[in-house]
Amino acid sequence: MSKKSGPSLRQINKFRRVVLDYFDKNGRHNLLWRETRDPYKILVSEIMLQQTQVDRVVPYYDKFLRAFPTVQRLGRSELSKVLTLWSGLGYNRRAKLLRDCAKEIVEKYGGTVPRDRAALESLPGIGPYTAGAVRAFAWNEPDVFIETNIRTAFLHHFNVPHLTHGRKKSGTVRDEEILEIAKRAAQGQEARRWHWALMDYGAHLKRSGVKLNQKSAHYTKQSKFEGSIRQIRGAILRALKTPASKPQIISRCHLESQVTPRGQEFDKALVSLERDGLISKQKGKWRISEA
Repeated sequence: MSKKSGPSLRQINKFRRVVLDYFDKNGRHNLLWRETRDPYKILVSEIMLQQTQVDRVVPYYDKFLRAFPTVQRLGRSELSKVLTLWSGLGYNRRAKLLRDCAKEIVEKYGGTVPRDRAALESLPGIGPYTAGAVRAFAWNEPDVFIETNIRTAFLHHFNVPHLTHGRKKSGTVRDEEILEIAKRAAQGQEARRWHWALMDYGAHLKRSGVKLNQKSAHYTKQSKFEGSIRQIRGAILRALKTPASKPQIISRCHLESQVTPRGQEFDKALVSLERDGLISKQKGKWRISEA
């Protein structure tokens, strides 16, 4: 998008004032991960916040960091212990990726979270958004990135033009288009404060009834949890890590008897957990992976 075809400077400045005014008056200034500049602690918060609401993350974040206060401690931890602390937060694959990420930071970077974007993105579980967020919030690096609340803020205020043809979803907007405006809006702003403000303002819009997810080409409606593969995966992991002090080694038959629904959906869940490295087979029985 050229600057000529995009919003005017006046529109950009008005948007900044709205966002920052909301943040100054109503921002979530007391979130624990906003009170630290430790890149490891910020990384933990960003992985937890993926696809999960802030209110659910708060108690897990504190509990998790009490158990794993440093990247070294997390990198050396058994997966079963990490999953136990994560239990109930959902999307357990994130827990394994976070543990694997910590392990690699210790092995490759001497226990120091890398500041370089390419190095961050090379780590397990870290994509462009997470890398940008860690750089901005830990070191105030002037990165620009998009997540669901930021996306909502821009879609609500700007008529993002369509730059490409032959879209898979007619009438939807790609993040690359939003980023063109986001880069202009971020100019001259402190990266840390500006992105906190964008997130809080976007969350406010959503709570106020602004529903713009379907305008995004990146939006995928979440499937029903009840009876889903996600629910069965969680039940399998709970069975294998109970009691927490001694992870279980269970036969397929015994494991299936503790989980519903069974049959084909159970088999799919079992296969996907093994593929993600969360569980492994040992002498014909299943257990939490030791890798």
